[in-house]
Amino acid sequence: MVNTLAKMPVYPAADATIDRPLRERGWVLVPDIVPQADLPGLRAAIHDSIADCGRRQVESGATTAPDGTAHHTVGQYPAFDAFLERRYLCDVATRYFGDAAFILHAFNPVCVQPAGKSYLHQIHRDVRTHGGDFRFMLNVLVMVDPFTLENGATHVLSGSHHSATPPVDAAFWADAERLTGPAGSIVLFDSNLWHAAGHNGSDAPRAALTLSYSRGFVKQQMDYPRFLGPKYGQAASPAMRQLLGYDAMVPTSYGEFYRPRETRLYKGNQG
Repeated sequence: MVNTLAKMPVYPAADATIDRPLRERGWVLVPDIVPQADLPGLRAAIHDSIADCGRRQVESGATTAPDGTAHHTVGQYPAFDAFLERRYLCDVATRYFGDAAFILHAFNPVCVQPAGKSYLHQIHRDVRTHGGDFRFMLNVLVMVDPFTLENGATHVLSGSHHSATPPVDAAFWADAERLTGPAGSIVLFDSNLWHAAGHNGSDAPRAALTLSYSRGFVKQQMDYPRFLGPKYGQAASPAMRQLLGYDAMVPTSYGEFYRPRETRLYKGNQG
């Protein structure tokens, strides 16, 4: 695995133009972060992973037809792993969690086809427990293709992360804002924010990465350390081990539970 941590973007310790809208509005869009040279590789990996997961969805009986989504594609496509290694806006995520350790909760590529429809188009939020001001999870939306009104830019209801009550559908559609931006932009949004994918009325697919970070004690959608295996973790950088959850593993036996502090699966700084 190529270590690209030296190329990690550096932002101010506290940036009011990023942290304040994320806290108050529930989302912030930071344009043109991912280099244009990286986008073709990410786009190809998105389409390949969606084809693979679509086959798995149908073969398992989970769906009758692929819906343009893929799930938990870490460790299978070099472009995705390289993206995670670069840790875009992870300093903002650290501040969002109050300087607490966080891990990767999910990594799910998506591609909205022209006139396509999936669960993403339903009004939803990505965490079921509303913790008030306590922050469980943070969503990351990476615009691998441009997001426009025509091709279905995501709808978000600003401020809705403050309320435990879901919005009335009519109010959501009337008041929601649209996340438009150039390819390479990243949106961070509170996982309690109500949102929905827009209708793609163009003649081209719209590809994106949707991932989320959570506090170390929140269950991941996929147990990445056991999904990827110990060898993957041993070869990963310390930052990637932390992000993927190798420092927040749950023991499954007495042998894994009773260990010296330095070899424990769940480290002491994970919350």
